[in-house]
Amino acid sequence: MLDRLNIFKQRFDEVSDLIIQPDIITDQKRYVKLNKEYKDLKAVVDKRDEYKILLDNISEAKEIIEDGSDAEMVEMAQLELDEASEKLPELEEEIKFLLIPRDPEDAKNVIVEIRAGTGGDEASIFAGDLYRMYTKYSSDRGWKTEVEDISEGTSGGFKEIIFSISGADVYGDMKFESGVHRVQRVPQTETQGRVHTSAATVMVLPEAEEFDIDLKTSDIRVDYFCSSGPGGQSVNTTYSAVRLTHTPTGIVAQCQDQKSQHKNKDKAMKVLRSRIYEVELEKKLAADSAKRNSLVSSGDRSAKIRTYNYPQGRVTEHRIGLTLYDLSNIINGDIHKIVEELKLAENTEKLKELGEVL
Repeated sequence: MLDRLNIFKQRFDEVSDLIIQPDIITDQKRYVKLNKEYKDLKAVVDKRDEYKILLDNISEAKEIIEDGSDAEMVEMAQLELDEASEKLPELEEEIKFLLIPRDPEDAKNVIVEIRAGTGGDEASIFAGDLYRMYTKYSSDRGWKTEVEDISEGTSGGFKEIIFSISGADVYGDMKFESGVHRVQRVPQTETQGRVHTSAATVMVLPEAEEFDIDLKTSDIRVDYFCSSGPGGQSVNTTYSAVRLTHTPTGIVAQCQDQKSQHKNKDKAMKVLRSRIYEVELEKKLAADSAKRNSLVSSGDRSAKIRTYNYPQGRVTEHRIGLTLYDLSNIINGDIHKIVEELKLAENTEKLKELGEVL
């Protein structure tokens, strides 16, 4: 393990030297990237130093015990050896978690798309509940949310809502939310008091930076139209709504949330870029069998990932068999426990792979 940690130390020394170079400081994108790498590496290097001291102490204590010429020194060495040997496995476990390769996408902001599925008006209302759940969770994390496009339901909620979340390591937590979310409850429109099952689909896309995707203007068809609201009534009579079509892939993005045509075009471009980027990301995931089998595989969007059962106040996370009887808090944004359990499950799988390398 020490040999592997020494490689991290070598890279840490290189990055430490790079981030003080004038040409790096003036290149903002590269500086930010290297600065983040520096912080990640420092956490590993600090543990590496602690690990090395512990190994040196064990080695030194063993030498004193083997020598055996000073009974008092042998006794002290034995105590130190016992103490260090007890700490070693725990420290090695901490290091193993730090050595788990980080997904470079984890630090990205995200575009979240929530669409009402089966269940009619109730599905739209549930899509609205999910949107509020994510905005409250984002607020707790200190993240910023912004609506990109919206299609309201006829009885409340949304047929579809697209919004962005920006902040620190957003995709690393939000990526687990992609999939079908199911709700079991008595709908507001139900007169007989029967429990119905409805669903909404959530897609979480890592937001692509301009340098991630090379979009040619000639490949994008731009259409302008009048914004419309629930029931199709006209919201304005100017052609402020924008629809962008990426001709090579057929991927479409539109925005009618803003009164300004220019702002709608900028927002639609952000969504289009992320959708195209995600297609490329899927190809990369498909080529990596380990990732394809992971919890966050983006391959099967029809997979039912979570059920919110109102009569029993229960939320079931199907991927890891987790059941929590805390529905009211969860639907109000307290999904921290679910996210942490999913991250733990994923890291446990990665640790198994890492164990074969170490």
